[in-house]
Amino acid sequence: QVQLAESGGGLVQAGEPLRLSCAASGLTFSSDAMGWFRQAPGKEREFVAAITWSGATTYYGDSVKGRFTVSRDNAKNTVYLQLDSLKPEDTAVYYCASHRRGSSWYYSPGHYNYWGQGTQVTVSS
Repeated sequence: QVQLAESGGGLVQAGEPLRLSCAASGLTFSSDAMGWFRQAPGKEREFVAAITWSGATTYYGDSVKGRFTVSRDNAKNTVYLQLDSLKPEDTAVYYCASHRRGSSWYYSPGHYNYWGQGTQVTVSS
């Protein structure tokens, strides 16, 4: 059974950093690309970042490019999202997901097959 468990969310002030983690089990983690999405109340789920199985290539949404960094540790079956220069508009539930094999598109939720329960990030001004 595949399980993805996010952690590290919380309440921070604008400009402060935060680091999210996503621990994976039940899948061949080192063979799968991973992604991060977020969803704010009343909005659609938004692509944040993705990383290929080796970590060699990363992808970012325009709204977080230059502020967020995705990384992974295959020995720990964990993917990370470093959030820097946080803004109030970054407030959302953040989800990690495993990328569907055979797909070369990383930006849409439909290209991911397993999802975590999410972790809340709230940024105050």
